[in-house]
Amino acid sequence: MNTHHDGPDRDHRRPDGVSDTLVEALGSLSKALETTERARGHLYGFHQLTGSADLELGRAVELLREAGHPEWAERVREEILGRDVIPGHWTFQIVEAYDDTYYQPFKDLERAAVDELAEGRTHLYEAEMKQARRTDRPGSAS
Repeated sequence: MNTHHDGPDRDHRRPDGVSDTLVEALGSLSKALETTERARGHLYGFHQLTGSADLELGRAVELLREAGHPEWAERVREEILGRDVIPGHWTFQIVEAYDDTYYQPFKDLERAAVDELAEGRTHLYEAEMKQARRTDRPGSAS
């Protein structure tokens, strides 16, 4: 079992020749990708919520007809139900475009930078911060 005096495990130990500035730069690149992961999650939330709303609109159309308001049922059906969220696109197409145009290239670039500049060792910045902030308290994980 490692103690905090042993330093990070091998997979998170800085390779020879990797400077403080490079560790910080790769940490910033990783943090930016993590933020992008969160943004992507919100985009999927947008996609799912919009899809759920559209399905509920279908129910509203049926209920408006049953309630004796076919003109309102038809108006909802024609004006909103199944409508593009931006011209020519449903939300799944926005998600696909984001993934193809931004997310995947960003993810690939971050991986390539870590592979080339840090021998594939991820989270060096965080591992070193963990070592610097650790104490010998019971329950401190290695």
